[in-house]
Amino acid sequence: MNKVNMADLPRPDFYGFESLLSGRERLKLAQLREFLAAEVEPHAVDWWNRGRFPAELLPGLAGLELSTPVQQGFSHLFAGLVIAEMTRADTSIATFFMVHHDLFVQALYEFGSAEQKARLLEDALALRITGAFALTEPEHGSDVAGGMATTARREGGDWILNGAKRWIGNGTFCDYMLVWAREEDTNQVRGFIVDSKLEGFRAERIGNKISLRTVQNADIILDNVRVAEADRFAGISSFDDTKHLLRGSRIMVGWQAVGQQLAAYEVARRYALEREQFGRPIAGFQLIQDQLVRMLGNATASLGMLARVAQLQEETHAGPQGIRHSGADMAQAALAKSYTSARMRETVSLGRSILGGNGIVTDYLMAKIFSDAEAIYTYEGSYEINSLIVGRAVTGISAIA
Repeated sequence: MNKVNMADLPRPDFYGFESLLSGRERLKLAQLREFLAAEVEPHAVDWWNRGRFPAELLPGLAGLELSTPVQQGFSHLFAGLVIAEMTRADTSIATFFMVHHDLFVQALYEFGSAEQKARLLEDALALRITGAFALTEPEHGSDVAGGMATTARREGGDWILNGAKRWIGNGTFCDYMLVWAREEDTNQVRGFIVDSKLEGFRAERIGNKISLRTVQNADIILDNVRVAEADRFAGISSFDDTKHLLRGSRIMVGWQAVGQQLAAYEVARRYALEREQFGRPIAGFQLIQDQLVRMLGNATASLGMLARVAQLQEETHAGPQGIRHSGADMAQAALAKSYTSARMRETVSLGRSILGGNGIVTDYLMAKIFSDAEAIYTYEGSYEINSLIVGRAVTGISAIA
């Protein structure tokens, strides 16, 4: 059997969704791919094995000028494909990028005062400072909207924050953190820019993870942390503002599920073409071909769903304070995240199966892809919670207490 040239085979984007991008966007995506191939892919497994975040990567990443692409005039489809492409190269780097840019920087754009933007935005865009997003708590994940225990108390011209946060990405090294807390007097949710050097702020790295090992998740303790009124997000007045940011982030996690599937498919196909058993490549066996086709079908269906969501996001409408809000609602975002993450879980499992025993060691990449998928399946609302959000939308009845 003649050896197959990978360059002659169809790309994983089987239906050519990238052709919907503008010429400028295609050139920018090619620039990103070149950077990831040179600076991320050769090192990603080592970073993951060692649980080390590569801070030295930040200047080059900033040089791509891809922070909050929609704010720069790019399409939502392009913004999603950026996250998918980063995830295909390394899920941890994509997660860092999303936490900093799609949550912290986006919050500055949408809810920051003119003074806060002038003080922080330029450095945040250039990654001279890094940000985090602190919402989840030790005892409150899916129910944090009603159960948030972190408190904020007004004291003169300052606010006193007390409480704990958990699973905070970038939490061990970030310069600033968007901390969500419930105001004691009004019971309203507020957002604060918290300097990680403030007295009473403590971050402890979460260890022993089997997923996203490069991401530095932290437990955060806030013990009478004094924050100036100037560091309260004036544009945040309730949990609805939190949900606005989470809707966009949830969609981006759906794009991560796409990127994860493309990575699994590429690794599995290459392995199947190179691995020989019974005197020929295993890619020639019917069961292997069936698994590869199912993987490609899952990835393509997920990509198609997210491409449609990106179209909906272009249909914006004016909200409070003149902010332009996405046309994709929370139920649509939830369906995209739940569906694509479920397809992703099946896809990476099929890929791991194709690699056999080699699929459980990171040397062959698939074990890392397989493990990182578990985090995507869970964060930004678990599969079950997102399914119930959609169930409420389509029945008019809430199954969540």
